[in-house]
Amino acid sequence: MSVLLLARAIKLTAIPVLLASLLSGCSGLATLNAALLAQDYPVTADIAYGPDPRHRLDVHRPAGDALHPVVVFFYGGGWKNGARGDYKFVAEALVKRGYVVVIPDYRVYPAVRFPVFIEDGAKAVRWVHENIRQHGGDPERLYLGGHSAGAHLGAMLALDRHYLQAEGLETTDIKGFFGLAGPYALDPTEYRSTRDIFATAKTRAETQPVEFVTDKAPPMLLLHGTGDGTVYPVNSQKLAAALRAHDVPVRHVEYPDTGHISILLAFYPALAGALPVIEDVTSALRDFEAGTLR
Repeated sequence: MSVLLLARAIKLTAIPVLLASLLSGCSGLATLNAALLAQDYPVTADIAYGPDPRHRLDVHRPAGDALHPVVVFFYGGGWKNGARGDYKFVAEALVKRGYVVVIPDYRVYPAVRFPVFIEDGAKAVRWVHENIRQHGGDPERLYLGGHSAGAHLGAMLALDRHYLQAEGLETTDIKGFFGLAGPYALDPTEYRSTRDIFATAKTRAETQPVEFVTDKAPPMLLLHGTGDGTVYPVNSQKLAAALRAHDVPVRHVEYPDTGHISILLAFYPALAGALPVIEDVTSALRDFEAGTLR
């Protein structure tokens, strides 16, 4: 994520330390993490879930011996970049609310094309399901989340059952999904930035989460900003409509005048006052567990 995007997404004058860090030329998210996060909870980093160097994940957890519900969070980056260490702010926000949070890396273009990054996500979920008890997590309370391309990845895992089945799991092992600004109905052939990444797909439909909705889908929270010019809000609108048509519980929230990056940065505690993203996510996670999402 560029410094320019960060500067556009937040009011730097309200938080002087952010302005100083951005002017220093440091990496935007890394600098924000260092400046704003407490990071005073247990973390087990660089765990291999497969043979590739990108098959690594970090586990963030609350202190203590109790078993906690688990969130696997997939970051965005246009299927071209991203690093799990930059998303500690998402983990910290959820760990403080009682969740074990797993953030995996996955292979990206140009090293791979569709559907390899989704297959990597399935491998990470399998590792979590098999091993998370050793890290204080309850595999029977397993949720997926993501932002942008990561929301697309998570939704594909939750909806297109063959990815998890290839790893010995079922979509019923996923108890809920939350997505921020996901391209659930994107036609990748329409955009130069995605055309080559998805060139290996036989049909447009096989790349779109919205095409895989059935009455077996897990409950979902879909969050989007009305000012998002990168992934248009119609993506969440279409997925929400498809879920409702199949009587799947879904909560669809749109934040006025909110852009593609702002919705993610609201996970930072110092920036959370502008948007209730953390509250909306944790409320939905509680409702997933209770079976009360509406």
